[in-house]
Amino acid sequence: MAEIPFWDEFGVRFNFIAVDYLIYTYEVIENINQSYPLPLVAGVLIGIITLTFFVLKKKSAFKNTFRDRKPISSRFLPALSVMIIGSVLGILLKNKQADFSNNLVINEIGKNGAFSFISAYQSNELDYETFYPKIPKKEAYSIVKSKLLQKNQNYESPKFDDISRLTKGNQEQHPNIIVIAIESFSADFLTEFGNKDHLTPNYDQLAKESIFFKNLYATGTRTVRGMEALTLSVPPTPGNSIVRRPNNQNLFSVSTIVKSKNYQPYFIYGGDGYFDNMNTFFGGQGFNIVDRNRGNPLSDEIKTQRFAINDNEVSFENAWGICDEDLYKQSIKYADKSAQANKSFFQFVMTTSNHKPFTFPAGKIDLPQGDRNAAVKYTDYALGKFIADAKTKSWFKNTVFVIVADHCASSAGKWEINIAKHHIPAIIYNLNQQPEKINRLTSQIDLIPTLFGYLGWNYKTNLYGKDINQTKKGDERAFIGNYRTLGLLKNNTFTQIDDRKRVKQFEVSGKDQSLTEIHSVNRNLISETIASYQTASERFKNGKMKAK
Repeated sequence: MAEIPFWDEFGVRFNFIAVDYLIYTYEVIENINQSYPLPLVAGVLIGIITLTFFVLKKKSAFKNTFRDRKPISSRFLPALSVMIIGSVLGILLKNKQADFSNNLVINEIGKNGAFSFISAYQSNELDYETFYPKIPKKEAYSIVKSKLLQKNQNYESPKFDDISRLTKGNQEQHPNIIVIAIESFSADFLTEFGNKDHLTPNYDQLAKESIFFKNLYATGTRTVRGMEALTLSVPPTPGNSIVRRPNNQNLFSVSTIVKSKNYQPYFIYGGDGYFDNMNTFFGGQGFNIVDRNRGNPLSDEIKTQRFAINDNEVSFENAWGICDEDLYKQSIKYADKSAQANKSFFQFVMTTSNHKPFTFPAGKIDLPQGDRNAAVKYTDYALGKFIADAKTKSWFKNTVFVIVADHCASSAGKWEINIAKHHIPAIIYNLNQQPEKINRLTSQIDLIPTLFGYLGWNYKTNLYGKDINQTKKGDERAFIGNYRTLGLLKNNTFTQIDDRKRVKQFEVSGKDQSLTEIHSVNRNLISETIASYQTASERFKNGKMKAK
């Protein structure tokens, strides 16, 4: 029965997400309890079982099932044969053998949920070198370095595998920066992209007053992927997000750059940041942590400050954390403290209200609790209230807001990667700049480097993200992936690689961005795709992402 709501949420059989959820029992059990009528479900199940025994208790076949007196010697051989056959098949069969078509739904239907779960548990990490197509290392780095270089950059070193660039800016500005990552905020919730339900009046209005990225794509389908993209500015390497991997401290990140400009970075989250290893990751990059501490300590090697959100600061809370209004009050609280200390601040604020069970404070909007659209509308309401409250603060005029989704509300669809289900909105608000709409293709990893460009910063970077305004026309691209399948969107071509070393190319067409496989492939795009993911994986695995 658990497969039914899991499919409804993710559009697949059990996968590594189900495995991860076993680790974070509090959030998951509370979410299930708040999303489904568990007493009713349990009552119905017990009733069905009781009724079954009552109806069948007088049937002789049913009675004999529990009265068989065959000796163990007669049962041993059949049992042994079943165990041997089952064990051999369990070792030889691979879940990916069911992936025989380009249609994700057909592939997933052909799988078994329990087998998929065990398979996901066994392969929660994917080594690029072992499973994915490769090209010679020097060739890979040569391609990547040619594609990463902006108009205003120069390479720092002649080493073939050193991607460090010096970025030349002009008239540096140093406003405070608040990055808001909104949970599951798809582009198609906005009026700008055709939504007729008027769910996001505040975001719609802010977009008109901002730098508005209309053609931007999330790298993945989970919050940790959005965090990875926005802080590490790296393609979504296979397996777990880097946020959840070991040895992910002291990486070259956005934090490295802002700290070089004397900013103090904060990670502000309404749940317990133990979930998905968030605190370890952000603390390892030098962020101060503000979260709903439920007694899970930071690891000893994390040398950072942690501030708890107290009960008297919470008006509403569900399984995933405090409501967005309460969260934004934390942002303002710590912005006030930084301003009083005359310290520039960089905040990464992660919301949770737009997440199942879709509950929030009553009386705020005109839609009922428990509905996705209602959660979106409440999320937008809270955002509007936050901006209004921020405007009353002395630090507001010198603060830039980057407001972007972590990923879309749904990723399920016909194809292994559904490009339209990665389209997210992003704005840079309160910048000292005329409002602008950016229609060029942009990756989520490009957002913060583009902000640095608007601020005119001179800085060193090892990031894969680029300032879209300093990117040559024709070099725009977006990295899009899931747990096993990785892709590069460029112009109207999507190049896809997977852990069976397969390479496919698709033509992207129509408003739904449907995929039609191309058999006369573009070799340059294939090389660029492989080089990007191969080098990113190699750099993390071998410690080359570490900040020096």
